[in-house]
Amino acid sequence: MALAAKLQLRQSQSLVMTPQLMQSIRLLQFTHAELEHFIDEEIERNPLLERAEPQDDAASDQAPRTEAAPETAADGDWFETEAGWSAEAISEKLDTSLENLFPDDPGTSERLGPDLTAQWKSATGNGGTSSSDGFDAGDMAATAITLRDHVSEHIALAFADPAARLIAGELADGLDETGYMRADMAEIASRLGSGADAVAKVLSVCQTFEPAGLFARDLAECLSLQLAVRDRLDPAMKALIANLELLARRDFHTLKRICGVDEEDLLDMLAEIRALDPRPGMAFSGGASDAVIADVEVRAANDGSWTVELNAETLPRVLVDHIYFAQVSPHAKNQAEKDFLAECLQNANWLTRSLDQRAKTILKVASEIVRQQDAFLVHGVRQLKPLNLRTVADAIGMHESTVSRVTANKYMLTPRGVFELRYFFTASIASSGGGEAHSSEAVRDRIKQLIDEEKTVDVLSDDAIVDMLRESGVDIARRTVAKYREGMNIPSSVQRRREKRALASAGR
Repeated sequence: MALAAKLQLRQSQSLVMTPQLMQSIRLLQFTHAELEHFIDEEIERNPLLERAEPQDDAASDQAPRTEAAPETAADGDWFETEAGWSAEAISEKLDTSLENLFPDDPGTSERLGPDLTAQWKSATGNGGTSSSDGFDAGDMAATAITLRDHVSEHIALAFADPAARLIAGELADGLDETGYMRADMAEIASRLGSGADAVAKVLSVCQTFEPAGLFARDLAECLSLQLAVRDRLDPAMKALIANLELLARRDFHTLKRICGVDEEDLLDMLAEIRALDPRPGMAFSGGASDAVIADVEVRAANDGSWTVELNAETLPRVLVDHIYFAQVSPHAKNQAEKDFLAECLQNANWLTRSLDQRAKTILKVASEIVRQQDAFLVHGVRQLKPLNLRTVADAIGMHESTVSRVTANKYMLTPRGVFELRYFFTASIASSGGGEAHSSEAVRDRIKQLIDEEKTVDVLSDDAIVDMLRESGVDIARRTVAKYREGMNIPSSVQRRREKRALASAGR
């Protein structure tokens, strides 16, 4: 068969992720802080964008400089000047149109409501005084305590001898961010002119500082210090700590032989090891924690339903300065400047449209979650229903990936507290009687209640909890109960029985 070159025409369809579409997807999954940072960057590089500050609203009636977001105009007719700048001319410079970005947009006439931006009021906006007029407790709480500050306070209280305090200060200088002591004790003794025994004695005192595990020289010593505080450093546990390399290799058969315990005791010991903190100093490495800002608020309505509203404080208001565009566009000297202005106007209009679509999508998803989890809002966690992303996506006519992005790092304020949107999506556990399935979160709460109500002489094993749950209609396996129990940091029945007996003996 002879080989020959020839030309062929072939048609095919493919999904192309345009830059605008990719940016819209990113906007959808941004947190409030990430969205604010992104908008600040866009305003920095786009002269036609600016924020609508509160004072701008008050002055807008007198001398408005900016126009509202492009959704107030008809689609495809955002702006047209004497110079011939139109939406059609601008779209020729871009890879797609807004209609392609938001094919499921019901239209610009469907708004979130006239009172969207007035749903929530800040605490300082309701007749209160400004932060400069009084004491703000948040200013004091925002200062984080460093590991060195924490250790210095302990040293000042633990040592009265100036020489011992000097040695302790040198040891503190040798701490890394995880709380481990990396300094050479022999070098410290030589530099300070003190004996090695004196340095070791000061170190032993420093190792009693809280949190337990500080000033450890390796992982084994760190775990040993924490177990000693819990009074759990028995010979079997010492043998386990001394053979952490076997634990890393998961050589449980050898560990049982070395520690002299059976399989159940070894599992309890491993659970205790997992509950320890291998890096106790990391608790002081972070700064001030950011307060959770709810993206959606749910309130009970007068008719017995639920009112779902967006938090206006999380909705950035960005304006497109059409007047400035009209002033500078006639003075464009060449095609490059015209293209730049056209791109700025298109990007500004796209951003405002994307922010509007993002808000409506979040509200739509949150409203469906509230509808699905109505029983939880009324009765509590026991009535939390199993729910997955596909169920919500099918109900609101969106793709499952869109719902996943919306629920990531978004929070909802309800009468029962603030919850992440992902909290309402739980796995399904079958019913033993063939009825409705149970939510995994509701089952966790039931397990915690059973353990909290147990008595000293009647500590429930995992098997006993399985039997009790099956009697109440929950078909669950023992390993699932153990997984849920460990996830809530609840010790095993053996450890709980041991702790209750110790408390009972101490009470006598």
